[in-house]
Amino acid sequence: MKAIQFHEAGGPEVLQYDEVPVPEIGPGEVLVRVHAAGINPPDWYLREGMKVMPAGMRPALEFPLIPGTDMSGVVRAVAPDVLEFAVGDEVFGMLRFPGFDGRTYAEYVAAPTSDLAHKPAGIDHVQAAGVPMAALTAWQYLVDLGHDVPSPFTGQVHRPVPITPGTTVLVNGAAGGVGHFAVQLANWKGAHVIAVASGRHEQFLRKLGADEFIDYTRTQAADVVSGVDLVIDTVGGPDSSRFLTVLKRGGTMLPVFFAQYDPEETASLGITVSDIQVRSNGPQLAEIGRLFDEGKLQVGVDSTYPLPDAGSAHTRAAQGHIQGKIVLTVVS
Repeated sequence: MKAIQFHEAGGPEVLQYDEVPVPEIGPGEVLVRVHAAGINPPDWYLREGMKVMPAGMRPALEFPLIPGTDMSGVVRAVAPDVLEFAVGDEVFGMLRFPGFDGRTYAEYVAAPTSDLAHKPAGIDHVQAAGVPMAALTAWQYLVDLGHDVPSPFTGQVHRPVPITPGTTVLVNGAAGGVGHFAVQLANWKGAHVIAVASGRHEQFLRKLGADEFIDYTRTQAADVVSGVDLVIDTVGGPDSSRFLTVLKRGGTMLPVFFAQYDPEETASLGITVSDIQVRSNGPQLAEIGRLFDEGKLQVGVDSTYPLPDAGSAHTRAAQGHIQGKIVLTVVS
């Protein structure tokens, strides 16, 4: 079969379209013919050699590596102990995360059934491949963590904040993968949703349920917003603390990407900061799938690239300002 792999860490140019063996399946696994694979930040973190992590925390990588965690496809074979899936089933999932063995940038993948759900009937494989990591991140932040594993960043177990009608939620980076699902899930829960993104995304986000929109290129949220219950910051970085002032006392900051906050400052403001490392969860993905079937969720697809052009897809990701997800097409 064909797959994308890399033999050394580096830029998008290290991604090669190679011939590799079809994987064998073990107990509790199915073989999936991949139709589409979603692209996520951990894919390029891995490709770069995990430089995003402090040097002392970086794992030792054994090359070559096939990147990718998210995929949608059709079951071609099942292990003898598998009862919940059958040959011919359309499935989607985020495989073996956290970890580096998802290997979804390929024509076939061996998938643990615990990480899979049946693909929603109302969306195609490209759309389904854009769902798992981004939607599960938003779900585990806002709805149900689904495990009791402490965050590796704080050592604490995240507790989702109850969202009820009247709750005000601000989503920074609202047009991206996690952001556009966070907007929809908060809206589904009845929250008043404030979306922060560049102006070109306004109509997209209003259609997804944003009640207010702030174009960050023109207006700073801290200048016009206050008394927010919950901030979901999907951008992170050194400037994340600027959103602390929009929160009311007792509010919560949820940074999706790496960000540092002064404990003394957050304590003085009465603000809780909590984060997670998203984990594979087939049952949660099935619940998310039901929301798609009920018309309560949509997935935005920024762009698609054929599997051999994975390097170009990573280059697009590095350019930022993505609306929804970037997806690799494997079966046309």
